[in-house]
Amino acid sequence: MYVLLAEDDRKLGKLISHMLKKEKHVVDWLTTGEDVYDYAVGTAYDLLILDWMMPQEDGVSICHRLRRDGYQGAILLLTARDALDDRVKGLDAGADDYIVKPFEFAELFARMRALTRRSQTPIQDDVIQLDNLVIRCTEHTIHRNGEEIQLTPREYQLFELLARNRGQIIRRDVILERIWGYDAEVTSNALDALVRLLRKKIDRPGERKLIQNVRGIGYKVEADYV
Repeated sequence: MYVLLAEDDRKLGKLISHMLKKEKHVVDWLTTGEDVYDYAVGTAYDLLILDWMMPQEDGVSICHRLRRDGYQGAILLLTARDALDDRVKGLDAGADDYIVKPFEFAELFARMRALTRRSQTPIQDDVIQLDNLVIRCTEHTIHRNGEEIQLTPREYQLFELLARNRGQIIRRDVILERIWGYDAEVTSNALDALVRLLRKKIDRPGERKLIQNVRGIGYKVEADYV
């Protein structure tokens, strides 16, 4: 799954993110509610995991806004509130499910699987195709002209991020946060170096150049879906 996690407790958020990645999920982690809405509507997430209590805007308010504006994706609330009225409030706001803190990760993963099964259609296509390049998201594999391209985990994460948002410019600061994390001390040069390595593997001589630099802003993938 491609998961957006919104959790302001940095210790808990780091742990949840780590455990989700161990289960082969791709995770974007935000620590405030300020940007959650924009991330949710601008990216094809399989699941939003929203903490009820966050700075700027709480998870229930975000959930209500998303549903009001027609958002159809799965939403799971994290909450320390286990009173019946609170559970009803969260579900009435549009959450598909909730889990009460503290929780066991086995239960979290089971609820995630249940949300996927209950969906009438797949939440996210397993395959992204850009011209003659095919990404199989569950397998984390990329083929171009039928030939598999071997990427490091970080290279794959960057290219999938760009491919899922094809045609949209992803800002440099957003890429740094999503690929290396909020607390990582990484220079912009590290991103440029990663892109250079990725281009050598993806954009080989004679192939259409998919990865484009938008000077001073960020990067994007520009290609036609087949």
